[in-house]
Amino acid sequence: MLTDEPAAPRALGSRLVPLLPGLALTVAAVVLAVLINRIVPAIGPLTGAILLGVVAANTGLIRPSARAGTGFAAKRVLRAGVVLLGLQLAVSDVLGLGGPMLGAVVVSTLATFFGTRWLGRRMGVPPGQSLLIATGTAVCGASAIAAMNSVSDTDEEEVATGIGLVTICGTLAIFLLPLLQGPLGLDPGTFGAWAGASVHEVSQVVATAAGVPGALGAAVIVKLTRVALLAPLLAGVGIARRRAGTAVEGGARPPIVPLFVVGFLAMVAVRSTGLLPPAALDAIKTLDTWLLAAAMFGLGTGVHLASLRRTGPRALVLGFASSLLIGVLAYAGVLIAL
Repeated sequence: MLTDEPAAPRALGSRLVPLLPGLALTVAAVVLAVLINRIVPAIGPLTGAILLGVVAANTGLIRPSARAGTGFAAKRVLRAGVVLLGLQLAVSDVLGLGGPMLGAVVVSTLATFFGTRWLGRRMGVPPGQSLLIATGTAVCGASAIAAMNSVSDTDEEEVATGIGLVTICGTLAIFLLPLLQGPLGLDPGTFGAWAGASVHEVSQVVATAAGVPGALGAAVIVKLTRVALLAPLLAGVGIARRRAGTAVEGGARPPIVPLFVVGFLAMVAVRSTGLLPPAALDAIKTLDTWLLAAAMFGLGTGVHLASLRRTGPRALVLGFASSLLIGVLAYAGVLIAL
């Protein structure tokens, strides 16, 4: 007797087919963002992907049939990218900074996060908006905002505003910080540490430090140490929301520690073993850049400029104030540590 086709493949196909138009558009956008980065290195693939998403969303290029795929990229692909980000950092790299430098990074990052939250309350910025701006400025820009959005109850407009602000402020830092090296009397190593401790996106840190010969190595290690602080921040917010009994979509209570945060820490542990060869790490880093760029494009497609105009000046002022705060705190911390 003939049997029907297995139900599992049919179910998988029924879930995949609606995603294909949006995922195809996302792949094309990632390729274009990488090409833009090669032509204009100051525009990192993540920044380029966000901008392409914004342009696509506000020029009518995103059709309803593509929404499912771009939404999948903004949520599921993002989490995979955050997990693989852990392979860029080994515990030995963090410990190699030394106690004073490590302390300066942790203090400036946490002080910026909580200081921005405090400023947001004083300025009347919605709590969700100030949470995203604080996370993006203190840790690692758009990818940190997207990760925090997955464990908080912020909406699309708040995410779009936060990403827009950290992109603008981080891009300005690429051009402004190298101009300050001479007046501030910073040697390349100290400047690199300052850039890594204060600039938002990893790609923006690289672009900033690349303008000062000898600064890149310190900048990347310090920046990745900041990235590692994303895990405890996300866990802390998850615990706070759980204690408050805040429900997430579908009515469930948020997990104490999101699974992708556990994955991130597991990848840090894997990298710390030293078992992965450099060629494999380079390939994974490239893959991770593509995944995060895909997620940023998906997030960008949710940015509607007409909605941003209704945000008002308070979030804008908070974004610039937060960037100034981490710049000053990181500068003071680096000078004390070194």
